[in-house]
Amino acid sequence: MTPSAVLFDCDGVIVDSEPITDEIIAASLARHGLVIKVGDIHGMFLGGTMNSVAEEARRLGADLPESWVDDIYEEMFERLARDTPLIPGITAVFDALDAAGIPYAVGSNGPHRKMAITLGQHPDLYRRLRGRVFSRHDVARPKPAPDLYLHAARALGVSPAGCVVIEDSPTGARAAAAAGMRCFGYAATSDATGLQAAKATPFRSMADLPALLGL
Repeated sequence: MTPSAVLFDCDGVIVDSEPITDEIIAASLARHGLVIKVGDIHGMFLGGTMNSVAEEARRLGADLPESWVDDIYEEMFERLARDTPLIPGITAVFDALDAAGIPYAVGSNGPHRKMAITLGQHPDLYRRLRGRVFSRHDVARPKPAPDLYLHAARALGVSPAGCVVIEDSPTGARAAAAAGMRCFGYAATSDATGLQAAKATPFRSMADLPALLGL
């Protein structure tokens, strides 16, 4: 069934920012007494907020200052601004949606400033998304609550039941399910078990997404 609208997560779905931020988080936690391998950061904190990362890190023994969330964001923003590539094939997905006349939006647990930095490096795409980029700061509750995707659907003027969500985390997939939306889970290199458990249909390449969407 062709959707009425498609809602995208940002990090790991549109921009390939997560390897960069995983390294920054691992290095920062190590400086504060909690050593976690970079490869384990992704699975532990994927799809969450930086506040939830801080809470879990403190629970595990990290001695984080009260300013840690603000500090780590500044470190991330500086590094991401240097170069954040797009996920391979994502531009062709937006081309296909435009050709089919299907609206789309972005819903991320990250702040607007982060998306302005990462998406803003790609001016043509950023212009296409103008007015349709939403952050957890726009709603009462972050993912896995449904608020963000319901907000995006309202902004596009479409029914939640007609929306499809594109996610890469079980947290985001649970948000889609709670909003009553179908979800496709992008798992190019990761284990798709968590996505499947969260009721997402996994796929491995953005080249496959237009056909999955019925385009």
